[in-house]
Amino acid sequence: MKFLEYTPLSRVAAFLQSVNLGDYVVEGEIQAYSCKLAGVDKKVSRSLDQEVVCSLATTPPQLLSASPVGPLTDASSRKTLIYLILTLNHSYPDYDFSCLRAHHFRKEHDVRLAKGNIDNLLLETSKMWDQDALVTDRFSEVLWAAIDEVIGLCECDVYQYNAIQEGDPFADPGHLWSFNYFFYNKKSKRIVYFSCRSKSKASLESSGSDSDIADDMDDYEDPFLGGMEMS
Repeated sequence: MKFLEYTPLSRVAAFLQSVNLGDYVVEGEIQAYSCKLAGVDKKVSRSLDQEVVCSLATTPPQLLSASPVGPLTDASSRKTLIYLILTLNHSYPDYDFSCLRAHHFRKEHDVRLAKGNIDNLLLETSKMWDQDALVTDRFSEVLWAAIDEVIGLCECDVYQYNAIQEGDPFADPGHLWSFNYFFYNKKSKRIVYFSCRSKSKASLESSGSDSDIADDMDDYEDPFLGGMEMS
């Protein structure tokens, strides 16, 4: 997977890094990738493909055909799944998503459904963009024009990642909402990954306080024990 630099997309990404909306903060990222594999990605791809193929023997036939990426008996469907996993691995290098499988994703039947959901969730965020005196185009127009330029929305399949609870950067109880969309153009072998989450300021302050308390406890020295070493 290769990160693709596009100025219009980078402009949106910079804006979405952190948007203060009073009681909560919206943080997001939007990135474009080429699906041409090389080096480590090729090795990981082969390994994932083998794991999925091995699991087919114990998977009920109805689940195989119901896979959101298509029948897992088809190499092209498995390749789509692998692209989604590799995209997450590249977007969040501190995490490993190699354990994900097809049921962790969902396919949208219409690009318009994804656009509608994203526009709705980012309604308040977009107002911050629109208030900028230097901005002439509305946020939604700039966002979708940039994505369309990179990926060709009318030719895309759209997938969502359903966050799991353990070892996942999105499964935070302080999140009010989040989304993780993949716009995949099979023909051009490109993916645009778009993720946003809203974080309650109350939960952020609480986690900060908990961290401070933990640090204080680490620095605390019991006067009765002094410098004694415990066996």
